[in-house]
Amino acid sequence: MKTTVQEEDKSNIKSLSIGKSIIFIIVGLCFLVLGGRIVVNSAVSLAQVLNISEEVIGLTIVAVGTSLPELVTSVTAIIKKKADIAVGNIIGSNIFNIFLILGISTVVSPMVYSTVFNMDIYILIIATLLLFLAMFTGKKKMLDRWEAAIFLCIYAGYVVHLIVQQTG
Repeated sequence: MKTTVQEEDKSNIKSLSIGKSIIFIIVGLCFLVLGGRIVVNSAVSLAQVLNISEEVIGLTIVAVGTSLPELVTSVTAIIKKKADIAVGNIIGSNIFNIFLILGISTVVSPMVYSTVFNMDIYILIIATLLLFLAMFTGKKKMLDRWEAAIFLCIYAGYVVHLIVQQTG
């Protein structure tokens, strides 16, 4: 009898009691809050030591650090031939961050919008449009390696732009 990939995946899942699951969730959330504080405090300290604006640190180091779990999830999904999970993870994360995280943060403490972020928002819009276009060029409904390379180059250019803007 041939087993499917889904059956193999289900057999690798360890079953926990509800009580144990709740404890793991609570402990995980506590570590998440602690980790968030450490990241923010360390990013501010690093910005001060390197004489770099908090904006640049937030748009680069903090953004990369908080996106590493998404990177691992997406790479794992791609390796397991689950591209829908990878793309959904990226798009869902952006939607979640923009609407829920920004919304909750602003409800807790209203923030003043700085026009300094206009260029960053333009880059976000351009990247979103490019992703949409990339899904319909080359092989249909597939992000090709050359398109991925373009995304990496755009990100590298964006980081260089941030650094030049900071020093200029």
